[in-house]
Amino acid sequence: MKALLSYETGGPETLKIGEVDTPEVKPGHVRVAVKACAINYPDVLIIIDQYQFKPERPFAPGGEVSGVIDAVGEGVTDFEVGDRVLAMCGNGGLCEYTVTPATSAFKLPDSVSFEDGSAMILTYGTTIHALQDRGDLKEGENLLVLGAAGGVGMAAVEIGKAMGARVIGAVSSEEKAQAVRDIGADETIIYDRGPLDRDAQKALSAQFKELGGSQGMDVIYDAVGGDYCEPALRSIAWEGRYLVIGFPAGIPKLPLNLTLLKSCDVRGVFWGAFAARDPQHNRANIDKLFDWWADGKISPQVTEVFPFEQGGDAIAKMGARKAIGKLVVKVAD
Repeated sequence: MKALLSYETGGPETLKIGEVDTPEVKPGHVRVAVKACAINYPDVLIIIDQYQFKPERPFAPGGEVSGVIDAVGEGVTDFEVGDRVLAMCGNGGLCEYTVTPATSAFKLPDSVSFEDGSAMILTYGTTIHALQDRGDLKEGENLLVLGAAGGVGMAAVEIGKAMGARVIGAVSSEEKAQAVRDIGADETIIYDRGPLDRDAQKALSAQFKELGGSQGMDVIYDAVGGDYCEPALRSIAWEGRYLVIGFPAGIPKLPLNLTLLKSCDVRGVFWGAFAARDPQHNRANIDKLFDWWADGKISPQVTEVFPFEQGGDAIAKMGARKAIGKLVVKVAD
């Protein structure tokens, strides 16, 4: 089968289309004929050996796919050949076929395109776990979303509104701010691209505090990190919850005295580990996402679809932090 492969450590330009054996289906697993693969920030990291998992080379990046089941492993009863699915596969999504545990696959309604289907599970799965399970977000609370125009950021805006929060989206351009307002953000903040000096951080903190008002930011969803962490934390409410999602701007150093002064929590969000440890809870979350999708409260924001051969370009755009919403690679018709 064809695959977009990483043969050596390096950026997206090192990826090459190659031939590898079609994987055999294993007990408890399904094999998916991949139609589309969504791109996420872990795809940027895994090919430069900076992700938590380092697969043996050659490997294909891509951890989130949609397609059609073409083989079912022993013991699998919930799926059959021909089912349309979306699935998490860790890596190996930028291949014509991928094998994944049946517990990581979900049936895709006939009304949903493969491109839209591929873009739902990771960003929205991460975000419902973050805001509902880790953030305890409540109706009427202030939710600050850093990196609000990215895939997980847009999911946070939509889910935050679905949960009844007042959502403030922080982004790096007016174009991104408009995209975030279009999907329901109540307020937006445009920040400078980092690095930020101390004066710039103080000015940004003042913006966050102004929009948080006397209530402050009850929940902060940080998908950026870097120099934006401390200014956001300074705007947090008493007993607020700071959710650590990712670090495309770098891993910040957190002044712990601020957590004492606000009696607030800093909570990590590792959706992949949660889904593996508690698949039933995760499946219930995904079911709720499908209900919200059917009700029009959420909808994957696919802004660009790349042909298979240009999958590296999609990863490069993600790495440059130029993506708005979700980027998807079309693997097959």
